[in-house]
This record gives sequence, structure tokens and C-alpha cells, in this order.
Amino acid sequence: MGKQETTTSEREIFSISGPLHLTAVDWKNPHHRRSVAASLVQGVYILERDRQANRQGHQAQASPWWNFFHFQLIRGLIDDADHSIFGAIYEYNPHVFDCNNNAPKYIISFRGTLNKPDSRSRDLELDLKCISNKLHQSSRFHLAIQAVQDVVNFAGPANVWLAGHSLGSAIALLIGKNITKVGHPMETFLFNPPFFSAPIERIQNEKLKHGIRFASSVVKAGFALAVKGTQNQENDLHKFYALAEWIPQLFLNPADHICSEYIGYFQHRKKMEEIGASKIERLATQHSVGSLISGVLGSDSEALHLLPSANLTINLSYCPDFKRAHGIHQWWDPNFHGQSELHLFR
Repeated sequence: MGKQETTTSEREIFSISGPLHLTAVDWKNPHHRRSVAASLVQGVYILERDRQANRQGHQAQASPWWNFFHFQLIRGLIDDADHSIFGAIYEYNPHVFDCNNNAPKYIISFRGTLNKPDSRSRDLELDLKCISNKLHQSSRFHLAIQAVQDVVNFAGPANVWLAGHSLGSAIALLIGKNITKVGHPMETFLFNPPFFSAPIERIQNEKLKHGIRFASSVVKAGFALAVKGTQNQENDLHKFYALAEWIPQLFLNPADHICSEYIGYFQHRKKMEEIGASKIERLATQHSVGSLISGVLGSDSEALHLLPSANLTINLSYCPDFKRAHGIHQWWDPNFHGQSELHLFR
């Protein structure tokens, strides 16, 4: 296919905050991959902003976010409750003679909560479903996973990326889990994924923080054994192992209390292995207190944040406020300073 050019006006829009420094994308470069995935999530945000502001034709501002990287918009995903655009399916249109096998054929992206009149109410409703681990019951999730399954069935999981930010990353995470369970792990980029828990990560005293997490692990492991029994625990462990081959990319900011607990979740597992308490943690990490209680009440629901494996990228740059710490823009910053660590469930 021919090269898809970005017009001058589109470049002017994109230059306001987009990663114009990426004049060429190296699909093996983690910074480039992260920047493209985040930009296509931003494209969904701007699509919905265009809709609400009734910006059409040359006034619309969303297209630079995918045109710049030679993607085209196949279709937007529309919520059946408020008719807002919450996701998008993009197809890669490579340069002429571009045979880069590392580029995805499709990227499916999901936006987070948008504080605008026509979308605020529905987004907040779904935020509450995230907190109560009921996002899987929403029509938005069902629309999203059906769209992903259709693309995967057509193109194959190896040719499809998932990406999402905040609420959108919760949707992508839940889809990734479900697709992996049927044997199709996908490349997934989760920006500021929500982890609703007591804010232990904000405690400055490391010994106190570790002590609280250790006590929590012992309680969860003991509770799980008491509630489910040995045989069920073996079944749970088998299911957890089945997810371990999926290694989503998690992008976290320590100053963002919505996602920062993921840092402690994985670092604590590493510490428990170091002190010889890996058996306790292997059991505890499969459960949350909420999921155990729901099991007792007969409504067994899996906590969204429970993950066997992940590649964590932490933004180490200073963020002066929560808005910037939780924002999508930080993930394509050319001066990004962070560190990555791979966590595998053994």
C-alpha cells in the first residue's frame, strides 16, 4: 500500500502534544512501540471530543493521531448506552516496500474516563463497576470483546495489539485475560491501569510497608485455604498458570494512586521469594480479599488486577500533580525517564 501522508493542518494539530520526534518507527524499540500505542489511545479520546464538539471534516482533530504512524481508522466502537466513542480499530498501512514484520497489522485501543457532558455519567458508572469487579457485566465490555474476537478471528492474535488507558486499560486487561484463557495471548499495552486497594504504596517507611503486605498475604492465603480447600486451590493455581504466558505491558506512575499499587503487588512477590515465603505468596497473589468474600457469598468474582506475569515500566520523572501522573501524554514524551522490569509467575 502507498504511504499515507499527513496534511499540514493535521501536523499542526498533532504538534501541539504529539510525538513528532518519531519521524520513523522502529517496531523493535520499546519507546517507539509505547509511543505509538499511547498515541492511538489518544486518538480515541480525540474522536469522542470531536463528536461532542461536532467537529467534522477539516475541523476534526483526531486523524493526525493515527495518520502520523501510517494507520487508518477502520471503525470507532460506540457505547450503546450514551452513544459515545470508547474505542477504535486501526489498521496499519505500511510505506511502499515496507516489509517490517514487527509492526502490528491491527491495533485496538480504548480510552479512559472523559470528563465531558455527553460521556461523564456513563464513564463514571463503569468506573464504579471496575471498583466492584463487575466490568465484565457491562454492555461496553461485551461490545469491546466481540470486536476484538472478530479481528483476532480474521487476522490472528499475533497480528493484533490491544491498548488502553485508565478505564480503557481495565477493558483491555479484561479482554486480554479472556482471550488468553482460550489460548490466544496478545501484545497488550496498559497505561495507568486501575488497581483499587488500600494505598499501601504511599507509605514511606519500607519496613512498615513490607510488614503490612506480608501480613495481608498470610491472611489471604489462610482465608483461601479455609474457604476453597486444597483441591479447589489446585484448580485455581492451574488457571493462574494458564494466564502466565500472557505478559502485558503495564505503564505505571508512582504518583498516580489509581495504578501505583501494581508496583507493590509485583515487588512484594519478589520479596516473598527472596525470604523463602514463595508458597504463601503463590496462593495469596491469586486472590483479593474482595474476591474471597464474594466467593463465600456465592458470587465468585475475580479481581481485575490479579495478574501472574507482566512487564512493568515505571515513569521515574517528577510529576507535580495527579493529573499529569495519570495522563496519557507522559508515555510518548521524548524525554521519558523510566525503568522496566519483567515479572514472571513461577
